[in-house]
Amino acid sequence: MTTADPAQTVVRGACPHDCPDTCALLTTVENGRAVRVQGNPTHAATDGVLCTKVSRYAERTYHSERLLQPLRRVGPKGAGQFEPVGWDEALDEIAARLKTIAARDPQAILPYSYAGTMGLVQSESIAARFFHQLGASLLDRTICASAGAEALTQTLGNKVGMPVRMFAHSQLIVIWGSNSIGSNLHFWRIAQEAKRQGTRLVCIDPRKSETADKCHEHIAIRPGTDAALALALMHELIVNGWLDQDYIDRFTLGWEGLRERALQWSPERAAQVCGVPVAQIRQLAQDWGTTPAAAIRLNYGMQRVRGGGNAVRAVACLPALTGAWRHPGGGLLMSSSGHFPVRRAALQRPDLLGQRRPRTINMSTIGDDLLRPASPEFGPQIEALIVYNSNPVAVAPESGKVVQGFGREDLFTVVLEHFQTDTADYADFILPATTQLEHWDIHTSYGHTDVLLNRPAIAPVGQARTNTDIFRALAQRMGFDDPCFAQSDESLCRSAIGDADDFEQLLAHGFASLPVPDAPFAQGGFPTPSGRCEFFSQRLVDQGLDGWPDHVPNYEVPQAGGRYPLAMISPPARNFLNSTFVNVQSLRDIEAEPVLEMHPQDAAERGIADGAVVRVFNDRGTYHCKARLNQRARSGVVNGLGIWWRKLGLNGTNVNELTSQHLTDLGRAPVFYDCLVQVALVGSAATPA
Repeated sequence: MTTADPAQTVVRGACPHDCPDTCALLTTVENGRAVRVQGNPTHAATDGVLCTKVSRYAERTYHSERLLQPLRRVGPKGAGQFEPVGWDEALDEIAARLKTIAARDPQAILPYSYAGTMGLVQSESIAARFFHQLGASLLDRTICASAGAEALTQTLGNKVGMPVRMFAHSQLIVIWGSNSIGSNLHFWRIAQEAKRQGTRLVCIDPRKSETADKCHEHIAIRPGTDAALALALMHELIVNGWLDQDYIDRFTLGWEGLRERALQWSPERAAQVCGVPVAQIRQLAQDWGTTPAAAIRLNYGMQRVRGGGNAVRAVACLPALTGAWRHPGGGLLMSSSGHFPVRRAALQRPDLLGQRRPRTINMSTIGDDLLRPASPEFGPQIEALIVYNSNPVAVAPESGKVVQGFGREDLFTVVLEHFQTDTADYADFILPATTQLEHWDIHTSYGHTDVLLNRPAIAPVGQARTNTDIFRALAQRMGFDDPCFAQSDESLCRSAIGDADDFEQLLAHGFASLPVPDAPFAQGGFPTPSGRCEFFSQRLVDQGLDGWPDHVPNYEVPQAGGRYPLAMISPPARNFLNSTFVNVQSLRDIEAEPVLEMHPQDAAERGIADGAVVRVFNDRGTYHCKARLNQRARSGVVNGLGIWWRKLGLNGTNVNELTSQHLTDLGRAPVFYDCLVQVALVGSAATPA
């Protein structure tokens, strides 16, 4: 599209970041330079509004520290010392090293990527084809959402739910495990409008977040106790008769077993486990059970504990018990991504593996796995790591071990990046990648049901290349001659989803909406094997697991007199998105410094004043930050806001120095919020050196 000013062009695009909102962008370009990034007002889900982070995307694209040419390591691993190198020389050497390793065993090569971009093309299209053709180890991409995704699949049949727009018609909105103001802004605008129309808002979160401040009620449960609360709500629905028995009988599976389990969870029992008043549980149950169009906005924070999968399953059962799904504005939304008919096999070409079945490495245990020697059980030692769309040294759990693994001199590491991140410091080669303003891509969403097209607004800055171009070039050097490696990015966008007419609409408008009903499960029709909401999952039983949801206690539960008496959660700082944007100075200035929110009572017991530099520690490591005393932290819980780059921290670490590599009950996901610590003043005898 163009503007009235002939010197200006406005290009339609999409936000690439790991956020449910997936905003439609308009980038204003003058003389080949992006001068403004704003929300597209014609896209209803965006409505012209962007978060503080993405509204500064041009600042990030033209950042003075942007990587603009390939770099080769000249110093020790982790020192961040590099020299410029030409593209051909870098790619030739990378391909030669990969060929040598692959000749021994291609499974010794591991891709490591996640959601640095959510685009289907620049994430796992040519890259996935490359690693499939190579026969490299597969990566289990679990680090954010796989526990909740597995729970939704076992209960609702897929990552599906009510359309986000229908929260405008809800009479009760329970925001469960989400700081929507910071992580789901456009849902929050809908919730605020509903609130103005009389809708009651309840926030369930261990932290008194900015969202909790704006709700009618905040239920400050202990981390990892969400399933206990959900079961107690079911208990009250049963004993008070607040059930839609017709909906249960016609559209659910496994009711009698769930009923038996729920009746074991009185509000008094749950109150002891959750650390909340009995009256709060009873009132929420009554509100839920007597409000027809009641809805839950569930997010991923609650599933980052040992029992996270069971917790999501338990919460996902609640709308079916009261028949909330019957009503426009009733139901639940955690992720809408299962609604999209994405052609992943066409994009990623797993058929290129042939008869080979490489091992799978869980990205959440990369700290341990990089340190494992070869063995019959594990397979070959990991000898090469290709990192793109991720910063594992900062974001993976138990980062002390991650650093140790990345520091191996015999590990060949290539990093595709925009900036010299903590992970890039450990690379043998850093390859400069394009930002969202410089390439084609296509996006689905997990917060709404629109497909968005991203057109390149500007030419690549410096010598930056798209991820797809980098893997095409490597494929050519590896001798991969399948025509699929020559497919263009625009062609990949066309083949990712929909038909030709759909793509023409994307070209014309930048977005297209899926036809999702206002109340998609009013008459059942869940995408489960039974077609019903499955309170009971035979598929889980077949895996040797419990068929009904239950409360599964954390791995690390505080004990009176214990060495580590404080539970720690690590929600994102409001102006960062995981480790993205940490190096954008204007945003880092707002966050100021790494902080730990503490309840004043916990701080007083340790002689800690507001603003003091503290050590947060456990057996896995030590992290320095500033103590911030406020009521956002409940007593017994501290909030380590993240995720700062390690090298920008006070002692060269970040909050993931303390998190563990344990995995969740379902989905093999990390347990970032299942973590015990102690806190002391720096220099205090109560803390290790």
